[in-house]
Amino acid sequence: MNDILQKELLGSGADIVGFADLKGFLDADIAHLHRSISIGVCRNLNEKTVQLLADLQKKAVKILKTEGCKYLCIPPDSDRIINTFVSKLYPMFTHKIAATSAGIGWIGRNGLLVNPTHGPRLSLATVLTDAPLKNGAPIEDCLCGDCRMCIDHCPSGAITGNDWSRKRPFVELVRLSYCSAHKKKSKAVNGKPNCGLCITVCPYGRKIITDEKT
Repeated sequence: MNDILQKELLGSGADIVGFADLKGFLDADIAHLHRSISIGVCRNLNEKTVQLLADLQKKAVKILKTEGCKYLCIPPDSDRIINTFVSKLYPMFTHKIAATSAGIGWIGRNGLLVNPTHGPRLSLATVLTDAPLKNGAPIEDCLCGDCRMCIDHCPSGAITGNDWSRKRPFVELVRLSYCSAHKKKSKAVNGKPNCGLCITVCPYGRKIITDEKT
């Protein structure tokens, strides 16, 4: 089933697809759906991206249904959906846990998923299921090495410099109140607070920009 899902999703606009076993990382209410399908697209998270990811989830669900598998879609902006079952689960589940477990990338010091090819520029959605999927090899630790670019260039001093690992998935990487306060003072773009330097200066992110210009 992995090959079928991957072919369908990559052919429909996904830039990367990964599979993982999330035993031990899920709330008891959804622990029976411990297999995950991570779907990533290399673009900013806006309305068009959210719609694309939702469409990709529907394609995955269609395949799962034909195999008689159970599923639960975790949308990319589920933390913004108020008073829903998914929004209540979101604090206990993140797309980044599924993605690192699938081997898609690691969590950088900027608190973002970093993929070797796409840098920290992936927007993610997840489908949880009980399907008998083959798991990817999880990434266990931060692979940023000695790089401090995001720390040194963060205008708010929000990045703590701590290293993420799957053993400590919720270690504080970014002081969110510092980041939020800076964004409120910065010039808005399309009506939203603007910064994103931690994405721009990432060496992997800069490689993507260079490739797009050549």
